[in-house]
Amino acid sequence: MAILTKLASERTDLTEADRNRLLAVTSEWALVADLAMSDLVLWLQTWNEGGLVAGALVRPTTAPTNVPDDIVATFAPRGRFPDLDAAMAFGRHYGNAYPIHFEGRVIGVVARHSSAQPRVAGQLEQIYVGTADDLLAMLVEGVFPAESMIDEATDSPRVGDGLIRVDSAGLVSYASPNGVSALRRLGVVTDIVGTDIHALIARLSHRPGQMDEALSLITSRRAAGRTDLDNGAATVLVHGIPLRRGGVDVGGLLLLRDVTEIRRRERALMSKDATIREIHHRVKNNLQTVAALLRLQGRRAVSDETREALAEAQLRVAAIAVVHDALSQHTSDVVEFDEILDRIIGLVRDLGPAYAGGDPPPRIVRSGGSVALPSGIATPLAMCVAELLHNAVEHAHATEINLMVEHAADRLSVTLADNGLGIPLDLDVANAGLGLQIVESLMTGDLRGDMQLRRGDAGGTHARLTLPLSTA
Repeated sequence: MAILTKLASERTDLTEADRNRLLAVTSEWALVADLAMSDLVLWLQTWNEGGLVAGALVRPTTAPTNVPDDIVATFAPRGRFPDLDAAMAFGRHYGNAYPIHFEGRVIGVVARHSSAQPRVAGQLEQIYVGTADDLLAMLVEGVFPAESMIDEATDSPRVGDGLIRVDSAGLVSYASPNGVSALRRLGVVTDIVGTDIHALIARLSHRPGQMDEALSLITSRRAAGRTDLDNGAATVLVHGIPLRRGGVDVGGLLLLRDVTEIRRRERALMSKDATIREIHHRVKNNLQTVAALLRLQGRRAVSDETREALAEAQLRVAAIAVVHDALSQHTSDVVEFDEILDRIIGLVRDLGPAYAGGDPPPRIVRSGGSVALPSGIATPLAMCVAELLHNAVEHAHATEINLMVEHAADRLSVTLADNGLGIPLDLDVANAGLGLQIVESLMTGDLRGDMQLRRGDAGGTHARLTLPLSTA
């Protein structure tokens, strides 16, 4: 409803609280349109009171539309629609105009456009229209939609999914065929008309002890809201609305939708996500074990060359483990690369003293921002950054290292600048050490990017990794 917020901000003097109330109304009014079998148009008074502007439109799914054109943002000067003007001015229901009250003021008017085509009205249609009248009356009174709702479900049933109308005593006065079918899935085998719906739902829940509080509040008409009823045989989404006119309890409305298959798929996805996270967690643990073994073996090594080789291998394994650790904490295959970089910097700082000859560890500063990257990019890029940092500490003996991350819509670059010894002017990466060969291979292969190395203007080494984000 961004267009409604924009129109209300630019063409009316409504406050933010007023706009939020209108958004709450339009989030629930598709139900009213279906029950009324009518188009609903929300009209707002302009800031100079010169007329009305159409802020929103909803069409019914239960009847042909009577407003074929999109009239949102249309201006109607004062006097064109007398019923709308009267409802706005006096705050009462006039004809097919229903004012919306909020904090003692009228902030909008809902116009009801019923189909001009005659239709045969059966019991179902009569229940629909009668319930719509109740809800529109509650809208005028300012009690629909309720300011607080129980919202334990992200989706909502439509009128055609299943409807149950309850009288003021809590007894079922009408149940649509689809509503009866939904209850049949839960195990109901008898006619439910005249049945206490709250007691019936309590029996169907099949749970030891007290009934679920949200379900109890909704089915007893003490609160409006949505929640699931799951008894093992099936899962039904329940949307309940208490009906009151003039402060008097006139019954309630329950919408039911069989969501058994939907919830089964959601549980399967959750189980799959949990399994994937567990796999990443175990891979991380195994890699950390390998890194620990390499560290222990390095301590026992006799030659400096062997110790350095094992330390390099330890850092490479640890860099991969960092990515898997991050993936184990999220449901998606995407990780925040800033977090990865910070942890790799920590790893290099820990290994720094081993190459510094007793000097303090190097100062590593990260700047810039990053993006969320899929693991297929984050893992090789993390290894590349780890190798460059390791080279700056071990071979260049740098004491200051600056790591800058820059990204655009389609590109990411990581720049590393140090104050170390600097690379040879005639450096050939193809014949360089294993670390640079790994970086070159990963950048040009897996990441489809490139690596640029040069001596810094004030000494040291300047390395830049660039890759297209479209590879994600």
